[in-house]
This record gives sequence, C-alpha cells and structure tokens, in this order.
Amino acid sequence: MTLGIAIVLTILIIAIVLFITEWVRMDVVALLVLSSLAVAGLVTPAEALSGFSNPAVITVWAILILSGGLARTGVANLLGRKLLQLAGDGEIRLLVIIMLTVGVLSGFMNTIGVVSLFLPVVLDIARRTKQPPSKLLMPLAFAGLLGGLNTLIGTPPNILISEALKEAGLRPFRMFDFTPVGISVLLAGTAYMVLIGRRLLPNRDPAREFSTAREKDFKSLYELHDRMVMLHLPEGSILDGKTLAESRLGSVLGLNVVAVIRNGRTQLSPESAFALQAGDRLMVEGRLEQLSELHRTNHLRLEKEGFKVERLVSADVELVEARLSPGSSLVGQTLLQIGFRHSYAVVVLAILREGVPFRTNLETIPLLGDDVLLIQGHRDQLDELTKDPDLTVTAPTSLGDYRLEERFMVVHIPVDSALVGKSLVDSRLGDSYGLGVLGIIRAGETYLMPSADEVLLADDTLLVKGKQSDLMSVEGLQSLEIENQPPPDLGELESEEVGLVETVLSPHSTLVGKTLRELNFRFKYGLSVLAIWRGGRSYRSNLRDNPLRFGDALLLYGPRKRLRMLGSEPDFLVLTEEAQETPNQEKIPVALLIMAVVLIPAIFDWLPIAISAIIGVALMILTKCLTMEEAYRAINWKAVFLIAGMLPLGIAMEQTGAAQLLANGMVGLVGGLGPLAVMAGFFILAALTSQFMPNPAVAVLLAPITLSTASDLDISPYILMMTVAVSASAAFLSPVGHSANVLVMGPGGYRFSDYLKVGIPLTLVVLAVVLLIMPVFWPF
Repeated sequence: MTLGIAIVLTILIIAIVLFITEWVRMDVVALLVLSSLAVAGLVTPAEALSGFSNPAVITVWAILILSGGLARTGVANLLGRKLLQLAGDGEIRLLVIIMLTVGVLSGFMNTIGVVSLFLPVVLDIARRTKQPPSKLLMPLAFAGLLGGLNTLIGTPPNILISEALKEAGLRPFRMFDFTPVGISVLLAGTAYMVLIGRRLLPNRDPAREFSTAREKDFKSLYELHDRMVMLHLPEGSILDGKTLAESRLGSVLGLNVVAVIRNGRTQLSPESAFALQAGDRLMVEGRLEQLSELHRTNHLRLEKEGFKVERLVSADVELVEARLSPGSSLVGQTLLQIGFRHSYAVVVLAILREGVPFRTNLETIPLLGDDVLLIQGHRDQLDELTKDPDLTVTAPTSLGDYRLEERFMVVHIPVDSALVGKSLVDSRLGDSYGLGVLGIIRAGETYLMPSADEVLLADDTLLVKGKQSDLMSVEGLQSLEIENQPPPDLGELESEEVGLVETVLSPHSTLVGKTLRELNFRFKYGLSVLAIWRGGRSYRSNLRDNPLRFGDALLLYGPRKRLRMLGSEPDFLVLTEEAQETPNQEKIPVALLIMAVVLIPAIFDWLPIAISAIIGVALMILTKCLTMEEAYRAINWKAVFLIAGMLPLGIAMEQTGAAQLLANGMVGLVGGLGPLAVMAGFFILAALTSQFMPNPAVAVLLAPITLSTASDLDISPYILMMTVAVSASAAFLSPVGHSANVLVMGPGGYRFSDYLKVGIPLTLVVLAVVLLIMPVFWPF
C-alpha cells in the first residue's frame, strides 16, 4: 500500500464516520474531503474543483428546477388526483394506483418532490376512505424510490454512474437504458406491498382530521384531551384587561389557550392581542405542574427600595458607551443574530437611538448606524471591545438619557421560593418573567454579571432589568383557578372559521434546528402548535423550546385563513389539499412541451442531457412556469455541494490505486463464486451503505471500485454499474436512508422498526429481481 492510497483511505474512513455520526453536515463533510485531497496533493486544484462543473452535477440541479416547474404548474398533482379518483375506496386498488403513479412520475421528477406533492393528496384520500394513513404513506415513499430507477434522470446515482462511465471512456447510459430493470423492480415492489408489505404496515392514524359530517378524533395518538383543562379568571385579578401575550401564560406556564368562554360565548383560537376579562373561562392545553408550583409559593418579591445605577459598577465591572459607525458590519443585524453577549462577553443594558432609549427586548431590535449601546462588562473584556473596528467605545456621557430606573428593579428571593437551589439558566427568569439578572446581592456582597450556572440562594437580592408589568403579570397567574369540571369535547373546537390541521417541514425548509420560541411562531403565523409527532410518539408540553426536526408532524390550531396562508409558505407542507397553494394550471401544456424539448434531444443523443436540461430550465423561467426565486428554492443545494465535493474523492481513488486495491478485495471475497455473486455483493454493499450515507456519495465512491472489479473479472462494466445505481437507491431500511422516508414518518405515525419490518423483505425482492432480470438486458 502506497502513501497516497493510505491517505485516500484515511480520508474516506473519516468521511464515512462523519456521515454516520452526523457530527458535521454532510455538505460540509464533502467540502472538507475536497479540501483535504487538494492540500495533500492527491488531486490538482483543477481536479478538486471539477465537481462544480461536472455535467452530472449540472444535470442534478437542472432536473430539480424542472421538477419544481412541473410541481408549480400542477402537472403531477392533477394527474395524481385524476388517477386516485379512479381507484375508489378499495385498499388494494388504491395502493396499486398510488405506487404506479408515483413510480412513473419519479422517473422524470425529483423523488422527494413527487412524494411532497402526493402527501396531502394521499392523506385526504385516506381520511375520505377512513383508511389509516400508515397503510398508504410508506408505500408512497417507497414507490418514489423505486420509480426513480426508471430513467437516467430519475435519481442522482443514475446520473453519476452514467457520467463515471463516460469519464472512463465508455458509452454512458442513455435516457431509457434503466427502464426495463426499473419497471421490473417497480412492478415487483408494488406486488410485494399488495401481497405482503401492507400486512406488515402498522395500523396508526396520528392525524385523523375531522369534518362536520363525522367524528373528529385526535385523541388516538396526540391524546390532547389528557392535557386539556379549564381555568377561571376571578374578579380583581391583575390579568383583567391584559392581552394573552402580556399574561405570559405561554412563556411562564407553557400553556396554549385554545378557547376563551365569556358570557356563554366561545372565542376559538384567540389571537395573542385578545384582552382577558375577569370571569373568563380559559380552555388551555399543556401541563399544569408549573401553575400548581406557582400557587404554592411566591417566586419573587419586588423590593420597595429604588434602583441605583451605581450598583452596576464595581472595581472590576464598568459601564461604557459603544457607538455604531454608519458603515459598521453590525448595522441591520440584531444582538441575537450577532451573538453579541457570547462574542464580546458583555451585557447590553440599553440602546439609545436619536435620543430615545430602548431598554427591553433588545435582542430582537435591528441595529442602525449611530446607535449608542450602553454596555456593562469586565474591564479586560471592555479593553478588547475597544479594538473592534465596528464600534467606537467611550465613557458614558449622561446615564440619565437612558432612564434606566424605569426598567431596572430590585427583587428578593423568599426562603420558600421554588427558585432556591436553581441556577440562573434553570430558573428561566428571562423566559418566564422577562427579567435579565445583572447582579446578585448576597450577605452584603454584590456580585455583578453572574454566570448562567450561578445557583440562587434563599434571601438573595437580584438586580434585574425588565418591566414591572411583566413581573406583576406573573403574580397575576397565581390568581388563576383550576376548574374541576371537564373541558368541552374536542369536537367543539372547530368551526367554519377555526380548524385543526397537520403540517410537516418541507424538504427545503430553513427552520430545521430552530425552536418555536426563536421563530416567534404564534405571533408570526397566528397559529398554536398543540402537539408534535416525532419518532413514533407525540409531544404535548415544553414545545416552545424543542428544536424542530425534518420529519416532525406539527398539529396546528387556529383560523382557517391562517392555515391556508401557511400553505403558501415554502418552509411548510400543510397536509391537506384545502390549504395548498393554488397551482398555475394554465401553464400545464407549456410545462409538458418544455419537458418534451428536454427529453427528445437526450433520447436521440442530439444533445447531452445536461445541456438540454439547462435549456429546459431557461424556458421554464422565460414562460413563467416558475419564477427565478422559485427555481433557486427548488434546488437542493446541500445535495449539489455534496456531489461536487465528493467527486474529487473518486478521482483520487482511481489515480492513487485505492479503487484497484478495494476492487481486488471484492474479487478475492466473492469473485470465485461467479458474476452473479459479484453483482449480489455490490448490491448488498451499496444498499447497506445508503442507509447511513447519502446515495449520491455511495455512487461516487463505488463507481471506480466497480469499474476496476469489472476489468479484473473481464465482465461487462454496464451490469455492475447499473447494479450499483439501483442498489444505491434501495434505501428502504431506515427513515434516515432517504428524505422521502423521513417526510412520511410523522404523518404516518411510523417508528424506526416499521421501516426495518417492511424494508428488509422489499430489499430482498429488489435484489432477486436485479439478479434475474438485469443479465437478460445487460449480459455479462
């Protein structure tokens, strides 16, 4: 083994570990691979960057845009609806129509795009026919994966394998070279799901939506009724006249106000600006432990003594002013976006803008040029701050301009407070009370700028920043009375104006990893998240701080007009056709004509598929089938960077001899058992690795090994290369194997084990079909 081979295999192993563990994003892993190969001198700079101009990469993003055009014009949706109407109510007939329709469309459109389009349609049909969605959604996802094998442009592995043949000096696969094997696999997979697979699918319905004509029941899996309770707002309560937002019911107690009953009339899904009145009965959803704890003790007591600014300064802590220059890079950003406190290790007490002070909610205020920040910090940190070119740091000229005494308070922690023994971060003083702790007075000593891990003790006095009204509102929550009588039936929660609906994050969502609190979800969208279905179970409490994941199903409640507006948001896929964005159906003939312009030259080898696809993209935009913004949104940039970054690894494996070394290992392992055994070996290897690695990366890595193995055994490279392409897309064994699997996991109520139970036999069926059919069309 040469040094070059050792370095390449080391990079390969590290990349595989990172793909499996997901410690680093997969597109970043690909860029690290590219950089490492170039730095090590295993590829030239031109070869390292060649992936970004590779025809396969260009074809992938162009096909994604074309798929977006077909989706935006409603071609697939219209065809799917018509065919599914013909299917009637029979489970078997419906299953066959879904799988064959999705399978055929996936040959010409992006798989995840087709599954996204059909997901609301199939769910509506499941509700209409009273069939559990779990019986239909996994077949929908698997049909998309199987159907992608029908054409050259069906999946990225097909395109990458074909391009690898071309770069090796061999004839690349043509548009319909995959079709005989692909159709056979699709038909066999459909037969398996009809005869065996559907019996292995779970019988779950996490989103049984109801209509006025039939019972509405979310209790089966979301179990909402267990968390519904009635609260009463008594006379004389501090909350009388406060809005829901000001009451802090959500931030302090984690409760969703589903309805307010006033004088016998019910206000469903009240807005955050809805004003409470004494005598109101509030139907809320969530845990009541925090309310019970609030009833038992006084958490904080406002001290009568006034706040003195001098308390914010000590021998080590000072106050300074920092002015933003008009050209500062911080202009337009919020303190939260900048990560100001983390980056500079100081606290912004106030912002002075044109003589007007801002002292609360500073984290979300976009900064402007000439803003003056009043900052508290340790001297060494302030010395570092003076070196920042974006800020001009000086001593405060007039602290009176900030009127700090209006927003700064002194509060005391009673002996019986539930905050005793909790750290500042665990106390949630910021989230619950809207307070920022600037200092702690303990046993006569003042400790300024305490760390988040500082533990609160009985009789501590806190120097805090916030609104007295927020503190009073929290005290007002103690007046809420829990009613003993059960809440109204869930079926009464919907009307013509208000409804319940499920949504999932779209494949191109930018919200993964963000919390509902960070998104300010209820204020921004006017909807309440009642529950989240994730990984086979529902979550109904502490949702505000739970980072969203791709595949989560969110149960939303609110005005129907808001639900319909959410359907036009690119970050969400609302799981009912009623809320879908209206397609541009008058452009359907144009979109179909453009696809013909793309496919016909590629079929007859008049133009490379990459060139004809780019022509199609330009025509889609020129004819307004979709806008340029929608075209950019349709591209899965993560996949583009992944493929472009991994392609140089294939070059390095070929040039260093690493591919030949691994091929020799494959030949030594199964070569003596015959060509069919070699095919089976590559199929199993690619199918297994695609469960935890992106299938384009699997195709890139196995292509050079496959070509070397075919050469060593003196058999046709085409049959082995097609085997790798087919098996790389056979990601049926886990939800993380493909985005389509994750997308249906929440709405279908699936667990990880469900994919194994149904996916293992399906993988064996596909393997058997490949071994039987492929040699007929692609002899050894």
